[in-house]
Amino acid sequence: MLKISSLNLLSINQSIHWQKLISDIALIALLSGPVAAPFLATLGIFPLGTIANIIYFMGGHVCPQTEMGLMLSSPHLMAVCMRCYGLLLALLTTRLLYASNQGRGFYWLHQYRFTGAAIATSLTFAYPVEMIAQILNLWEYNNIVVTIFGYLTGLGIGLFMVPVLYRQKNISTKGEN
Repeated sequence: MLKISSLNLLSINQSIHWQKLISDIALIALLSGPVAAPFLATLGIFPLGTIANIIYFMGGHVCPQTEMGLMLSSPHLMAVCMRCYGLLLALLTTRLLYASNQGRGFYWLHQYRFTGAAIATSLTFAYPVEMIAQILNLWEYNNIVVTIFGYLTGLGIGLFMVPVLYRQKNISTKGEN
């Protein structure tokens, strides 16, 4: 006869880190929504079409060039352009990097203080600089170029925000202050 032992996967002593959980859920929604919207809209089944409309509404309020989104399910475009999606991919990258080393890698800018803040701030300007160059007709819209510039901006934002959202609280068990 086969014995089945039960494992307590969630220890009672482990607390749920709500801020991290909510941040991860939001990141997953931000990454999956723009890609899912065209497919949900194509199905035309209630309530999926309504969900797609909500995603497109939100994308239209955060992305300055939704009309430049990729055609994923004709005739529906992705809910944001690749510049915005590149930014989201960089946020995912920084989240995964932080999960791998909890902010102890050389690239986490908090350890460089002012210099790190200056580097991250400079990176956040990649997106608007590229978009202004495109508006001024210095070059034409290219999905690869805008994705790279969006990614650079996302790295700057991620290097600022991910350590704040995911840092471990130092809890002393010995009563030290």
